Amino acid sequence: MKKTPQMQKREELLRSGKLVAGGFMANDERSLEEVIAADTKVIEKAGLTNKKVADKMRAITALAAPRLGQWIEINENLSASVEDFRGGIVCPWPHAGTFTKRITWVKTKDTERLFFWTDLNIHMIEEHNFYEGKGSSFRIEPEDIIEILFE
Repeated sequence: MKKTPQMQKREELLRSGKLVAGGFMANDERSLEEVIAADTKVIEKAGLTNKKVADKMRAITALAAPRLGQWIEINENLSASVEDFRGGIVCPWPHAGTFTKRITWVKTKDTERLFFWTDLNIHMIEEHNFYEGKGSSFRIEPEDIIEILFE
């Protein structure tokens, strides 16, 4: 399938460092469509949707945000903490909205495995089915999010 000029511009923006250092696609050589299709396939194979994943991430952020910087128990094997940074970041897709520069950390109690996401990650997963490209600083591996939040 041939890329439209809009799709080509979007992918170029995601690969550039104009909005975030290293870009949203980093060194991932797959096309934007391939990245989205592969990640969505993993989520659907687990019986989930990108909306369910984003909802779970948002709920954990909402629980931890009032205790800024402190770890709180989410369930018997998961703790979370939120860090808030000054400013905001815009979505690389063309619509209104700026997202708080906030990182939610989650930690498994049994293995002490750390995992994190941003408010922009939640939005991009829910609205654009985008977990970022491999090599991106804020890439979320669908297998990891499933294992940590849904198993």
